[in-house]
Amino acid sequence: MRAPDALRKVCIVGGGTAGWIAAAVMAHHFKGKLFEIVLVESDDIGTIGVGESTIPPFMELIAKLDINEQDFVRATQASFKLGIEFEDWHRKGERYFHPFGTIGQQVELSEFYQCWLKARLAGQPFELMDFAPAAAMARSGRFMLPFKAHKTPVGGAAYALHVDAKRVARFLRAHAEDRGVKRCEGIVSDVRLDDRGFVDTLVLKDGREVAADFFIDCSGFRALLIEKALGVGYEDWSEWLFCDRAIAAQTLNVGAPRPYTLAQAQDSGWRWRIPLQHRTGNGHVFCSEFLSDDEATRILLDQVEGEVVAGPMVVPFKTGMRQKIWHRNVLSLGLASGFIEPLESTAIHLIYRGMDFFFRYLPDRNCDPRLAIEYNRRMAADYTEIRDFIILHYCTTQRDDTPFWRKCRDMTLPDSLHERIALFRTNGVLREGLDELFRAVSWHSVFEGMGIRPPTYHPLVDRIDEAKLFDGMNMLRAQLGQVVASLPTHQQFIDAHCRADAVDLGQPGR
Repeated sequence: MRAPDALRKVCIVGGGTAGWIAAAVMAHHFKGKLFEIVLVESDDIGTIGVGESTIPPFMELIAKLDINEQDFVRATQASFKLGIEFEDWHRKGERYFHPFGTIGQQVELSEFYQCWLKARLAGQPFELMDFAPAAAMARSGRFMLPFKAHKTPVGGAAYALHVDAKRVARFLRAHAEDRGVKRCEGIVSDVRLDDRGFVDTLVLKDGREVAADFFIDCSGFRALLIEKALGVGYEDWSEWLFCDRAIAAQTLNVGAPRPYTLAQAQDSGWRWRIPLQHRTGNGHVFCSEFLSDDEATRILLDQVEGEVVAGPMVVPFKTGMRQKIWHRNVLSLGLASGFIEPLESTAIHLIYRGMDFFFRYLPDRNCDPRLAIEYNRRMAADYTEIRDFIILHYCTTQRDDTPFWRKCRDMTLPDSLHERIALFRTNGVLREGLDELFRAVSWHSVFEGMGIRPPTYHPLVDRIDEAKLFDGMNMLRAQLGQVVASLPTHQQFIDAHCRADAVDLGQPGR
């Protein structure tokens, strides 16, 4: 027996990373037992898939889909990622690292950051990253799966992947189709609404029609359903995040891939470097108020390592999010739902997060608006948290060498971020929600990297014997260094466990 108004058919519009993640996740969860899943896409419409840098929750997604990690790494030409290195953000010539996983270990009732803060204020020469296993491995170009070293100091590390986005979409497409998802080749030329204002039918360019009970809009910046058909507006965040364009290019690898993403500040934005097994993804994110496309392209091409094999490609964008990510019987995912520049590699996470919340509030064919209201509230909170974390990298700069950085330094902050910073400046305490993506390690790493260190520490730390605390920290730092030195290099680990087949470097993504 089934509920009379249960969904019978769900249609995804658009493929790419967003569309095929949605398809694969639904196929896995529902196993073809609840409703039919069809995905409409066209090979004639390109996707923005120049390379993706992911974060640790992506590994959870791969595991939940019962995908063999080694097979996935090979198929997507992936390399491993232990965090992000930021260069020239606080001041020119400075760098800091945002590691995945833990930093140090809690001591009695006090978190490690507070213990470290006391040590620094007492004149101890410890750097915060001396106690981050992911940072230690990244610095030395080494890698080991943390769960295989869980009884050692590197066991607290976490990792993600650098992947070829087009290969990810291809892999997930095969995974989803094997589990019953039907792919429909076609271009949507018209969208018909019913008398309630719900999307009823898609009309394809060749005249075919696709009807469904619920639609997921993965059509990218075009937002065919959520915006063009249903008229849902967009909340613009350019008053805080000034970059609005990116130049992307792919190059041949020069040397072994590094196990981290590079985010290097530029005069009017920043550039990324994402190393894969077979190539390197490069990009320059910038503000068009201060820089032209031609100038931005020249800057990128002057700095990349290796021969350019694809691009450069210009990607205009507007930072922000949909006013309603779910409206009536349409859910938007990926670029159709919003865009935050890829400084902290959150794009794929927001796609999966959107599907996770969709399962929590799964509607029937009536699509009770109260479900959408709660869904939109939860997703807006996620977007806002990520937005604030990205702004933190800009607003705390001490650079004043260009108009762009002066504008970043002098911006008026959203209240939510202003309150976080003000609280942290007291004695290093954080305002953390239970369901937030970025936890204490992330905020501590960026605060320290951008020169914000509280003047004092939490009083509970004084319960700990000072000499024992500092001796223990010295021992932990030494042990971490010894273990990391014994690990294989990143390239050695890939060669031993998940080396991909050679590809035609003139045809990336194919």
